[in-house]
Amino acid sequence: MTLLIDLSPEIEAKLHERAAASGKDVPTLVREAVEEKMRLPQSFSELLAPIHEATRKSGLTEDQVADLVGASRDEAFAERQAQRRP
Repeated sequence: MTLLIDLSPEIEAKLHERAAASGKDVPTLVREAVEEKMRLPQSFSELLAPIHEATRKSGLTEDQVADLVGASRDEAFAERQAQRRP
């Protein structure tokens, strides 16, 4: 697919700079950026899907997961507090 897009002069200059710094031509850099963006989750539910699947497979209930998350959060908070103390 070939696309034609309008870029501001500032963005175009940055694009050329980054392409040169990476040793790539502009079309390659743009194609790689678009491909990378398309691999990223597009929604919060898509982002969490692997976590939901792992939880389902584990057999834990929602309450058990909430308890684990809460305990981990409390532990991390306590560790940060301990690090701040002289």
